[in-house]
Amino acid sequence: MSELVTKSVPQEQQEQRIETRTAVKRIGGFTIVATAVAVFAVLVAAVLFAQGQDKDKYSLKSPSGIGFSDFRGYEDWAVISSARTDERLKVIIGNPTMIKAFKAGIPGNGQPFPDGSKVVKLQWTPKKSTEAPFVVDVPDVFKEAFVMEKGSKRFPKSGGWGYAVFNYDAASDKFAADPKSPSDCGYACHTPVKAKDYIFHPYQKR
Repeated sequence: MSELVTKSVPQEQQEQRIETRTAVKRIGGFTIVATAVAVFAVLVAAVLFAQGQDKDKYSLKSPSGIGFSDFRGYEDWAVISSARTDERLKVIIGNPTMIKAFKAGIPGNGQPFPDGSKVVKLQWTPKKSTEAPFVVDVPDVFKEAFVMEKGSKRFPKSGGWGYAVFNYDAASDKFAADPKSPSDCGYACHTPVKAKDYIFHPYQKR
């Protein structure tokens, strides 16, 4: 009988160690799964929030009916050029149709931009950099997105281009269509460059 008891003690200890290791593995696995679920939930929430922001932005329309949704994805468009005034730093970007036309030699070859060409001018207030070791102006507060789209049949009275302005309010993180931006709001300003199909800025060398 004593021999049987002696044999069972190591057995029990071994079984306890196995159970302990199994429990640790289960806890570790649960922790990994729980962490993954939490990270996934945060990512989903972030995506949904961004989609909600985009939905609000892209539901806007100018007084003349130009929708911000016509310029969906502009955040990733290529840079055409840049400019500045005393009050604004500006980056001019174009959709793939516009960039392709520039690379084909338009408007220098005398041809107009094709319908579907789109331009967005992103505008910030400037400020002096406090970090650069030299004097340089950098973007401060984002203020407006000035947009243009080519539609020769849609905008026959303004050289085939439609114009709109969408103002941005940093405090609320919201865009709003400028109530004073009819579809020809930029036509008079762009008329001096009619020979270049109403586009001021060339596709800059890079």
